[in-house]
Amino acid sequence: MKNKTIFVCNECGYESAKWLGKCPSCNSWNSFFEQKIVETKNSKSKNTIKGQVKPQKLDSYEAKETLRTSTGFEELDRVLGGGLVKGSLILLGGEPGIGKSTLILQICDKVKGEGKVLYVSGEESAEQIKIRADRLRY
Repeated sequence: MKNKTIFVCNECGYESAKWLGKCPSCNSWNSFFEQKIVETKNSKSKNTIKGQVKPQKLDSYEAKETLRTSTGFEELDRVLGGGLVKGSLILLGGEPGIGKSTLILQICDKVKGEGKVLYVSGEESAEQIKIRADRLRY
């Protein structure tokens, strides 16, 4: 078996050996996604796509209830649809100095009993976060 990567247009299914900005088949921009394929000698076709996922209409999926963890902040839980979903990512944005980092540290403190918490910051250093956590006594 040999692993190979192809790029497939999300709009029309056009396949390319390299990523393209514009699909030559349907002319859509930035519609290519990477897909791993496995070549086997015994397969009927030359390439077999492992775990192939084809685009589907959103209304073809059935929504399932998801277990949520409360953040400890009623209004935030309401905004998040009932709390945090395991494995999800929440992006918090806003003007500098309005309390984003403080709020995140407070949320981390409240949910840490539910498992591990990963705090990722694009604007503050680990030292700045540690100073704030110490100030909040976490």
